Amino acid sequence: MDESYYKYHLFFCVNTRSDGGPCCGDSSAPQLRDYAKQRIGELGDAIPGNVRVNTAGCMNRCAEGPVLVIYPEAVWYRYQNRADIDEIITEHLCNGRPVSRLRI
Repeated sequence: MDESYYKYHLFFCVNTRSDGGPCCGDSSAPQLRDYAKQRIGELGDAIPGNVRVNTAGCMNRCAEGPVLVIYPEAVWYRYQNRADIDEIITEHLCNGRPVSRLRI
């Protein structure tokens, strides 16, 4: 088997820190991860190949968060709202073009 089962694998950091430092989990990361899963499901065949959305622990990009990374390209994004998530899904997942303005 040469190809991965998933064309895209998204990891959303939703980590929280007990020391009060910056972290993705203190933002709306969990809700926006859920929104991404919902939108990807709604789009179905508009996205070529299978897509998996997962929760991740700390990815050590706390000050830049909230963050997500998309594999296999290892493209890192910072996002703030549903519009950012929609843009990532439409441009990166549907059209194969990373979103420059959100990359970190």
